[in-house]
Amino acid sequence: MHRPDRTWGWLPSRCSICQAWPQAPLCDHCISRFAQPQNRCLTCALPLHAPATVCGVCLKDPPPLDLCLTATAYVWPWVGLIAEFKFQQRAGWAGPLATLMLSAPGVEDTLEAADWLVPLPLSSARLAERGFNQSWLLAQALCPSKADVHLLLRTRDTPAQHTLPRSERLGNLADAFAVEPLRASQLRGKKVVLIDDVMTSGASLHSAAHVLRQAGVHHISALVLARTEPLGAH
Repeated sequence: MHRPDRTWGWLPSRCSICQAWPQAPLCDHCISRFAQPQNRCLTCALPLHAPATVCGVCLKDPPPLDLCLTATAYVWPWVGLIAEFKFQQRAGWAGPLATLMLSAPGVEDTLEAADWLVPLPLSSARLAERGFNQSWLLAQALCPSKADVHLLLRTRDTPAQHTLPRSERLGNLADAFAVEPLRASQLRGKKVVLIDDVMTSGASLHSAAHVLRQAGVHHISALVLARTEPLGAH
């Protein structure tokens, strides 16, 4: 399994959370302190009380994902660090953040079993504005030999998901993704891991998963850096 270089372009460095020097951009102490492993639903990654493995919502209405993993909750200090990564051209953060993702239980085994790592594609407008797709950088850092940015396409621009009510998010993404027609045969019967930075309602991942399933993908996992949680989830 490929392990991201924790010092990607950061020599010498200090931890961006505790400011300890010299350290990796995210030191082991802060990862263990602020990204504690937590029992989560295996198909939506929301927190669960042990010993359950799947939440009641997913039991009643199974999502299109066979597995969903997250490294941490979308809370401080990760909210600010992810914002810097995405919106302040901190592409060098991909390596340290991928290391954080690898620390989550089950992630290394999931990546080992996968045939493809597929980043969630951005709209052309958002890609031009940002300059890079953060999910693609994470996928490359996690496992470059399996990461492929051309298997799943974004077919149309849509309003940003966070600007819409939960009830409108899935409809906003209708027909927003498509499998590259010339590559579709490479997906049939395969195991695919969708990569994204933040999961909120899951609408984007679910929409992409539906498209992959229609293309014949056998097993679909999602791996996200952070998962938003309802108030009181802790």
